[in-house]
Amino acid sequence: MFSRFPKSSRRVRAAAGVALTVALLGACSSGDSNGVPRGWIRDTYTANGPAWVDRDSNPVVVADAIHGHRAALDRANGDSSEFLRYGDDLVTVSPYGAGSRIAIEDYRNGYHRHSQYLGGWPDPDSASFRGGGPGEGK
Repeated sequence: MFSRFPKSSRRVRAAAGVALTVALLGACSSGDSNGVPRGWIRDTYTANGPAWVDRDSNPVVVADAIHGHRAALDRANGDSSEFLRYGDDLVTVSPYGAGSRIAIEDYRNGYHRHSQYLGGWPDPDSASFRGGGPGEGK
């Protein structure tokens, strides 16, 4: 049987379909503009277990640097710590010796742990909460 399209034409369409799929998946990844700048934090600060440290700068200075690299959706402070909300994640910058410790956690967990300092932030358990991450508004 003869196909309406030559084999090379089918290959081109298949390759185009794969390229489109990769592009769409990339657009839905956590690298969106609301996401935590994880790569920048990893490259800028010293890894310390599941967190990062800056041994010389206080939490306000470190939070200003992170926020300056990628603006947080919300920012708050309390108990000598700074809190930055990025979609579905919370960055906590807390005192660590003479410097700071940077921790990234799921927004829901962080919100419950630090809610006394996060007045006005959306409650992740409310029906209207959409974290702003991948799939927002779906």
